[in-house]
Amino acid sequence: MTDTITALATPPGNGGISVIRLSGPESTEIADKVFKGNTSLLNVSTHTIHYGSIVDADLLIDQVTAAVFLNPQSYTGEDVVEISCHGGPLIVSQIINLLVKSGARLADAGGFTKRAFLNGKLDLTQVEAVADMIHSVSIPGCQTSARQLSGNFTSRLSEFHAQLLDICSLVELELDFADEDVELIDRKSIGEKIETAIDFCIELSSSHRSAEILRSGYCVGIAGYPNAGKSTLFNALLKRERAIVSETPGTTRDYLDETIYVNDIAVRITDTAGIRETKDSIEIDGLRMAESVLDQSNMILVLNDVTISPHYSNSLLFSIETKYPGAKCYLVQNKIDKLHKEDRIDYPLSISAKQNMFINDLRDFIERDAMESTERCQDVLINQRQATLLDRAATELQNAMQLVMDERENELISLEIATAAKTLGEITGETWSEEVLNNIFSRFCIGK
Repeated sequence: MTDTITALATPPGNGGISVIRLSGPESTEIADKVFKGNTSLLNVSTHTIHYGSIVDADLLIDQVTAAVFLNPQSYTGEDVVEISCHGGPLIVSQIINLLVKSGARLADAGGFTKRAFLNGKLDLTQVEAVADMIHSVSIPGCQTSARQLSGNFTSRLSEFHAQLLDICSLVELELDFADEDVELIDRKSIGEKIETAIDFCIELSSSHRSAEILRSGYCVGIAGYPNAGKSTLFNALLKRERAIVSETPGTTRDYLDETIYVNDIAVRITDTAGIRETKDSIEIDGLRMAESVLDQSNMILVLNDVTISPHYSNSLLFSIETKYPGAKCYLVQNKIDKLHKEDRIDYPLSISAKQNMFINDLRDFIERDAMESTERCQDVLINQRQATLLDRAATELQNAMQLVMDERENELISLEIATAAKTLGEITGETWSEEVLNNIFSRFCIGK
């Protein structure tokens, strides 16, 4: 990394200030070419802020402050300069163009954080925590990501990684005393340690779905036959008129989604097109979109028109439960206001979306499930990459456990444990590939 990169570090658009970041060996030199203050940036101490102007030849561009962070005491581990200018797109564009003309290049997405990883300032779990903090839609998600960024998850992984390597060392050491029949660690103790590591991997991996809720929100899909009252329920849950409500079947051709917050957790509610046989090409496209939404849902509410029959949507409920096994599916009886009181049967979820009857009870039901679904996340937000590696490590450790139970050779046991340790090392980035890095940093914005 011999070049110097630059990018806007704050969101684009109009604002009070914008921050333009430089990182690389020539950061202070490049910034000093366009910055005019009382002191040259080449002669200042680290972690200092300086007032001055950005000029292009004799043309004043803006009055700014320049914060200087010299290596290795910076976010990236390199020399970093952060220029705070007035928050206007034209001003930002002029300054970045000046910096590029003076020797910097435009940063790629996540370019600064990638350098922080490559320079040993962050490991991969901390890098992913940075992305989660930026994109998280819930306060608990932000708080968990902050703990992960502080290194809590890394410490836990390192502890188990070291334990596995210790077992490997003892198992391999016994090979040197094979002729003397010396047992440095008994098989039962090895098995217990492996079992503990397996439980650790499985417990973390199984929290992946809960982590996704904190990261992206709890998704509730509203499904049902046409005219079941889906759009009316959608509006009732939002407490405002968002969807067009009509007695004409097939009004909702696309899907609508909105986010509400319950106990600081984002709940994304989606109103989907009515499910029915149709030859209307637009309605067919809407049904395809509905399927993609339901496939991502944590909860699916199948709305039933109770005035037709309490069991009218049972087959649809069964079909959705079969097609989307990862979601919790519930039948909701709607339009109970149209029934005589003596005909109202006490179903678990009964409402009148139009008359706003028992909507708060349904909202509380959704809230409880959303809260329960995130209880497993305490110190870390496991993502798909990490969950895959944890599952692989668990499988490798289970192979080692089977070898111990079968009283197989130490060489084979040691090999499986060492493989699992290497897999855990991939989570923090002890070993990595360019493909893995590119995939991780594709989630970042330019300037981070």
